[in-house]
Amino acid sequence: MKNNINTVILFLIRLILGVTFVYAGYHKIADPAGFAKILYGYALFPGFSINILAITVPFIEFVSGFCLIFNFLPRPALLQINVLLSGFILIIGFNLLRGHQFDCGCFVFSSQNQTAANINLLIRDILFLLSGIYMWMKIKKGVL
Repeated sequence: MKNNINTVILFLIRLILGVTFVYAGYHKIADPAGFAKILYGYALFPGFSINILAITVPFIEFVSGFCLIFNFLPRPALLQINVLLSGFILIIGFNLLRGHQFDCGCFVFSSQNQTAANINLLIRDILFLLSGIYMWMKIKKGVL
């Protein structure tokens, strides 16, 4: 019984993370210029790196999400997603600490800057990362 519950939980985590990253990646792939503006708005990245990040990060998100959904190379995909989530947490947290208003650019690009919404993004990403770490530990033990 416990093994069935674990299997269902891992499937749901895999599906939620996978779909989230496919959707987020697709959105950014469709509008790389918009995503580059978002990256610039974070005021963290050197100018020469913004276009490179705007093109590569969405493809990593997209491919990693698909790999998780279809359970194809789940360990590397989950590792990439956990690294991305860690980066997102650091970037969002740093901007919140310094009081910098920004658009996350996660799914929809907007000109509205809402600090409360950004705190919710930070909490969401932490929960996603904890789920990813849980899944990583289960994969490492051979459960998945």
